[in-house]
Amino acid sequence: MASQESLASLKSNKPSEEPETIPLETEPSTPLIPSSKYSNRVVLRTIIERSDGGVGLVGETIVIGGWVKSSREVRKDPPPQLQSDDNDGIVVPPGHKEVSCMDILQNRVPIFRSISNIFRGSGNYPARAKLQPAPSKRVAISKPPPPILNLLVSDGSCVDSLQVTIEFSDDFPIRPLPIGTCILAEGVLSQLPAQGKHSIEFKVNKILHIGTVEDDKYILSKKRLPLETLRDYSHLRPRTTTVASFMRIRSALTFATHTFFQVNGFFSVEVPILTTTDEGFSAKFQVTSLSDKEVKKEEPKITGDTEALKVVKAAIKEKNNLIQQLQRSDSDREALLAAEQDLLKTKQLASQLEEKEKLRLETLKAANIPEDFFSQHTYLTVSGVLHLESYACGLGNVYSFGPRFLADRRISTKQAAEMWMVEAEMAFSELEDAMNCAEDYFKFLCKWVLENCSTDMKFVSRRIDKTRTNLLEAMISSSYERITYMEAVNVLKKVADRKFETEPEWGTELTSQHLSYLVDEIYKKPVIVYNFPKEFKPFYVRLNDDGKTVAAFDMVAPTVGKFITGSQKEERFDLLNERINELGLPKEQYEWYLDLRRYGTVKHSGFTLGFDLMVLFATGLPDVRDVIPFPRSSGKVNN
Repeated sequence: MASQESLASLKSNKPSEEPETIPLETEPSTPLIPSSKYSNRVVLRTIIERSDGGVGLVGETIVIGGWVKSSREVRKDPPPQLQSDDNDGIVVPPGHKEVSCMDILQNRVPIFRSISNIFRGSGNYPARAKLQPAPSKRVAISKPPPPILNLLVSDGSCVDSLQVTIEFSDDFPIRPLPIGTCILAEGVLSQLPAQGKHSIEFKVNKILHIGTVEDDKYILSKKRLPLETLRDYSHLRPRTTTVASFMRIRSALTFATHTFFQVNGFFSVEVPILTTTDEGFSAKFQVTSLSDKEVKKEEPKITGDTEALKVVKAAIKEKNNLIQQLQRSDSDREALLAAEQDLLKTKQLASQLEEKEKLRLETLKAANIPEDFFSQHTYLTVSGVLHLESYACGLGNVYSFGPRFLADRRISTKQAAEMWMVEAEMAFSELEDAMNCAEDYFKFLCKWVLENCSTDMKFVSRRIDKTRTNLLEAMISSSYERITYMEAVNVLKKVADRKFETEPEWGTELTSQHLSYLVDEIYKKPVIVYNFPKEFKPFYVRLNDDGKTVAAFDMVAPTVGKFITGSQKEERFDLLNERINELGLPKEQYEWYLDLRRYGTVKHSGFTLGFDLMVLFATGLPDVRDVIPFPRSSGKVNN
């Protein structure tokens, strides 16, 4: 509030008939350009991507930071300067007539100047006038004006860069500033002529920080490097306009993923990266804390006893369950007695194996043979689907977003050793529900990119694929074709004008060539293929009534191919148990998974989206390694 003195002053200076007014307190005005919450710098996107190109901010004093994308030194035209005679240093204005011999004598010898003045004057000078030396005519040559440095600076927040101008002086002696130099500077925004590419420039008043560059070793020169070359410099490539744009799109898709599932009532669950579970379909990375020499010291025979103990413990659990069922029924006393005797024998065997295990540990310790960190074979997670199911059976609808690992040495533009997956699982849902959710999610991602990454998508259209925006729009408006595996095979068999590398027949997998033809040539829109032969899908997929196919689907989109897979899970204990035995999977690994069927089973379904492939689809790039921040592939881990 205003002070009493100021109020009195206001009152005394007004006519008495006017009502007294008291100034009101006002809240501090919001700055035109908000600085970053955790830094005093202004993010360049908030300036450059304004509708007026930043012109409305002209005159604002701000702090900006970023990396130099280009640097050019400009010299001002020097002002007209006096020219110096080579012989005596007399300065003559440009265009002046040549200096006469008498002028030279007058300047060099003072007595000649005095005599000349006497003879040129009126003759009224006293006879003994003192000769005064003429003032010096020597004028120092002015220095050329300092150069101006024009920079384009980017902080990674948007595609375009900000034009920055530095006028060199004693305060700014630093030059040059090569590409890659990091600067933090304070200055003023000013307007540029309308005909230029940039609407505004940032005139530097004060340099706050300079991050220098070893120019001769820095790979990101003005010459554009191929994306394949940039993969070897994963730590530096985010500074390129192209890779930075891809990563902003990737970030937007990450946010869109969490938004979609959270808005639709899903809970986020983190599944383990380390697991003992094997789906039986993929090559895995085994995890060990032992060196190669230490691994060779272990005795396979002892390890076999350890594995046997796990099997026996799993059998004890099953026999306990059987006894509980017989006790509840109370109809077959003989069967119950036999089961109890069998359990007793199994426990005795387990006791013997535990003694061997104890002896094994003592032997390892005596022989100085190290024990691995985990007591059983452990792998990097290929899929988190099984673990996610356990939370779907408790929370309802859940999703997970994280890295998955595949030890596949084959070189592929759609596969890397480490890729991020989005996995969703829904309780009380069937195959059609999963297909509906996957389709809605995909359309949501496409729409999100178009609405929230417009500048980056313009860059993609200009640099990578000019049809990419139209393709994303088509994905949103299209109705997706849904066909069974059998229908897909029959449609492809009727194609007469195209020879496939693998002829489509029942029991053959649909190749990328088959799928592309279905999407691009036959239906000309995304296709969902479902009800595959059971041999093509993991053991946990629900068996259909025909006994030959399972309730699974693949979603196929133009250019990227299959990137969403889903299924309804087998909720029936007997059929799931039979499938595990049929494939010869180590049953003890899946006892916890079978428990989900033993205790309150429920129908549930879900899907997995290859997140990196989604980024690939949005950007139009051909190789998935270019949209992964730090790509890992066979034989290649750079940092």
